[in-house]
Amino acid sequence: MSTTVDDLGARLIAEEGAHLAHNYHPLPVVVSRAEGVWVTDVEGKRYLDLLSAYSALNFGHGHPAILAAAREQLERLTLTSRAYHNDRLGPFATALAQLCGKDTVLPMNTGAEAVETGIKVARAWGYRTKGIAADAATIIVANGNFHGRTTTIVGFSDDPTAHDDFGPYASGFVHVPYGDADAIAAAIDENTAAVLIEPIQGEAGVVIPPQGFLQRVREICTDNNVLFIADEIQSGLGRVGETFACDREGVVPDVYLLGKALGGGILPVSAVVANDDVLGVIHAGEHGSTFGGNPLAAAVGLRVVEMLASGEFQTRAKALGAHLEASLQTLIGHGVTAVRIAGLWAGVDIDPSYGTGREVAEKLLARGVLVKDTHGQTIRIAPPLTIRATELDWAVEQIRHVLAA
Repeated sequence: MSTTVDDLGARLIAEEGAHLAHNYHPLPVVVSRAEGVWVTDVEGKRYLDLLSAYSALNFGHGHPAILAAAREQLERLTLTSRAYHNDRLGPFATALAQLCGKDTVLPMNTGAEAVETGIKVARAWGYRTKGIAADAATIIVANGNFHGRTTTIVGFSDDPTAHDDFGPYASGFVHVPYGDADAIAAAIDENTAAVLIEPIQGEAGVVIPPQGFLQRVREICTDNNVLFIADEIQSGLGRVGETFACDREGVVPDVYLLGKALGGGILPVSAVVANDDVLGVIHAGEHGSTFGGNPLAAAVGLRVVEMLASGEFQTRAKALGAHLEASLQTLIGHGVTAVRIAGLWAGVDIDPSYGTGREVAEKLLARGVLVKDTHGQTIRIAPPLTIRATELDWAVEQIRHVLAA
């Protein structure tokens, strides 16, 4: 008996359900191909991708320049481990350090690994440079944060889904309200090693802090000899119309945590970037990764950095973001209660009387638009930075149709 494409999609979803751990709740679509800002499912239907794998696909699916770098490196060398040097890692580290205006790069793979590395670096710096008493170092974090899923990180999350039933949790983290610089200042004491924040909170629904907040955090950290660690894993690398979200206020943190788009949508690449007086506290053998800094990742990461160095993608994100914001604002009062946007990154709050964020996402799926809900009533929009204004207009029109229905 032949299998239709409809049957194929259902069968593949059922197969996942039978043999995968249920740690995700994906929308019911099975993607098999993609190019640029469009993906195609196993039934041949095309969808406009407004999620970009949570900003890992800032340059779209299969960007020719990134694919070329990957193909060339695949033919030469993919992995050595850091037991040896390789000819791609030095150029990548040099270019990324220059992009960040810093001295040193510590390469890892995933965003969560970058955050974990940043925590270790902050603690080591606190003990070895600042002189904090052994095992007493603390790090200030923000309510509503999302930095990853490891046991250390979820221990300082206040999202019950991420946090509950995974203890006991690591100590040493102090919570303050997000966007409240005075609360950060009040929480600092002699044991504070760092302030770890997202310049814009992504998973929370694209929550943008008050203007001047990042500048104030910078001043507070400088005045108190505390590291300012910026988790730019989602917000960085062109997404918000600047290279980094901190650039929106002309602020330079002590430590950048980078990931997602650094791998060009091809493989996981992350990094911690800081000056020598910070990253220099880590000595040989104290931290590492078998795959971190591998030649393939370095070749892809170098191409990504070269593309960002031109400023083209930052300019596109800023201009198209203004275009998108103007369109989304017209939905307020017509099924939307609020819009928060920075570059090509928007959080759209759905009026509960119109349905949940998940219900709106499912209805948009039926109309050929891929978005993702978060925290009940919010949908996130983060298309590849290669999208066109006409495609954004079409997407907003689909949202308008769904809400009107």
